[in-house]
Amino acid sequence: MEHSLPILPTISTIFIVISAILVAIGWYQISKRRIEAHKKTMFFAGVSALIFFIIYASRTIFIGNTSFGGPDDVKIYYTIFLIFHITLATTGAVLGIINFYTGFKNQLATHRKLGPITSIVWFVTAITGVAVYLLLYVFYSGGETTSVIKAILGT
Repeated sequence: MEHSLPILPTISTIFIVISAILVAIGWYQISKRRIEAHKKTMFFAGVSALIFFIIYASRTIFIGNTSFGGPDDVKIYYTIFLIFHITLATTGAVLGIINFYTGFKNQLATHRKLGPITSIVWFVTAITGVAVYLLLYVFYSGGETTSVIKAILGT
């Protein structure tokens, strides 16, 4: 069965991938002591993540989320994976905000400690986010688009 990809989830997924790529570039730049380049790159990583969040939150509020449309025997594994992704994404967002703040305020001791942890969480979040997207819209046709709680629990 052929189906088209939904525009807003596709765009938001692209932005979170861009954000993760920029975080990797920023990490490389700071390892080479290219501080100004690091600041600019990480700023744009944050902007990309913010664009993702605005699209995701707007879609969630105004349209709803899409429940898993794959086979019932896969649904429990998808749900566990989704909860893991949501937990990781929330942790990554909080760490990202803290890291932006400490970098902006020049609190470099904290920033240096949190940076690698935040980056790794961000990479795994982006990877699991792409996996969720693929499971919802590419490997299987998306289920019903409905409220967040119903979509997560599949009820």
